[in-house]
Amino acid sequence: MASTTDVRRRARPHRRDQLVTAAARLFAERGFHGVSIEEIGASVGISGPAVYKHFPSKDAVLAALLVGVSRDLLEEGRRRVANAPSPDDALEQLLAFHADFALARPELIRVQDRDLGNLSAGEARTVRRFQRAYVELWVDVLVRVVASLDLDEARTRIHAVLGLLNSTPHSVPAHAASHARPILVTMARAAILAGA
Repeated sequence: MASTTDVRRRARPHRRDQLVTAAARLFAERGFHGVSIEEIGASVGISGPAVYKHFPSKDAVLAALLVGVSRDLLEEGRRRVANAPSPDDALEQLLAFHADFALARPELIRVQDRDLGNLSAGEARTVRRFQRAYVELWVDVLVRVVASLDLDEARTRIHAVLGLLNSTPHSVPAHAASHARPILVTMARAAILAGA
């Protein structure tokens, strides 16, 4: 039988994830400066001081959130591209994946838009490095689909399409997400290939 200490140790990664998820929702609603560490803890049923067992500061919670989502987008994007049988399929995979992310996790986009400037310079560089690599993953796929595109034009198209997909926190209410998905994917595909 597991000891209480063993159970707590195994629960730590889960609690950490709960705290990041709760912080994302709270930061999206009220902004980083509008949320206390006590509120983050209370939202998952622990005290504010107990949060410090998982994160040294509220800044560290924000960093885990924004660095984590940027890393996860890149890793999943790479996985999908690697498993795609063709560049066309890889592009479809990226469009569908990012649309699903934007519709399922709009709070992460809101926090990124509003609170990236609250990260330390080093953490902000890490986020930007992951984001640039994610964009370049898309660029590599797009120039394989449309060989006539130069890298600058491909990059412009990718930024525009990600902007369209990332507008969902402002344009798609949660109850309409399933209805909006095919519209967003169709629009994004049309935009990325327009005139090519």
